[in-house]
Amino acid sequence: MEYGEILKHFKARSYKPIYMLMGTESYFRDQVLEVIETTILNEAERAFGQTVVYGRDVTMDQVLSIAKGFPMMGDKQVVIVKEAQDMKEFKSKASETDGGDKKSKKKPEPNLLELYLESPTPSTVLVFSFSNDGPDKRTKMMKSAESKGILFKSVPVKDYQLADWIVTYVKSRGFSIDMSAASMLAENLGSDLSKIVNAINKLAIILPDHGNITAQVVEENIGISKDYNVWELTKALSKKEVLKANRIIHYFESNPKSNPLPLIIPALFGHFAKLAIYISLPNKTNAAQDMGLNPYALNEYREAAKNFSAQKVERIIGSILEADRRSKGVGPHIESGDILKELIFKILH
Repeated sequence: MEYGEILKHFKARSYKPIYMLMGTESYFRDQVLEVIETTILNEAERAFGQTVVYGRDVTMDQVLSIAKGFPMMGDKQVVIVKEAQDMKEFKSKASETDGGDKKSKKKPEPNLLELYLESPTPSTVLVFSFSNDGPDKRTKMMKSAESKGILFKSVPVKDYQLADWIVTYVKSRGFSIDMSAASMLAENLGSDLSKIVNAINKLAIILPDHGNITAQVVEENIGISKDYNVWELTKALSKKEVLKANRIIHYFESNPKSNPLPLIIPALFGHFAKLAIYISLPNKTNAAQDMGLNPYALNEYREAAKNFSAQKVERIIGSILEADRRSKGVGPHIESGDILKELIFKILH
């Protein structure tokens, strides 16, 4: 079930006997868990009818003993197991899957959760939250859980979808945001949605109702410079704007803590690696999709392709890799600022 669907599911107060929350993107998983913790029971009912435990501290037998009980108040009880990946029952083996060793004569016995799910307690909402991808979905246990309840897998937003996700999220908060500002946040904060949401929440405090988040607002309040950041550097390099590129790296050299070389070099590598892919595409009609980019960001690569040949991009990538090695202490010692200036010179000339 998708994130939006599961929220509608809870809003309609339609509950399943079991939920498996998993996936490497913590933001969506934590949001679903928060809805479960705060909306199924009211405050008075939660005091007696909501149990929260951690996988490392309990056995499945203990969890199911609670789940088989009945609520002291109201008509529901909620049992939540956080960090459920620490329970031994979820450390599945390949032989426990339907695609396991067919030569084995011994058929695995159903585990405790499978047995419970044959007739789950109607008044109990049982939740297992995993901070990883969760157990193998091919196991009989997980198939049984899916047939009786809901498996929700929280996956990271792809890089090319991040700016659009920010625009949608900001709109849901009653504000608007320029695409340039959304791209600044995506470029500088990465795919950590919790960090992005915290930044947006900070901006929401200072903005008037239905206000608009601009690049200037981001720069003044989040500590991201709209003129001096890696995103602006790659744009200047794409256009071969020598003066602007040198102005930016001079700013970086003057503010090394805010702009460390170990963050700049990977960004440059990623930019020119994508440019190499763009140049190599025989048909550029679906270039944004083929490259995993937001269409808004594609213009930069169109512009760069006019200024750099495939051979030049190949040499640039080699120079970036060499700069990376030197920044890690390979060869004679050179100051970070000098490594960056030399690299930018090689890119532009």
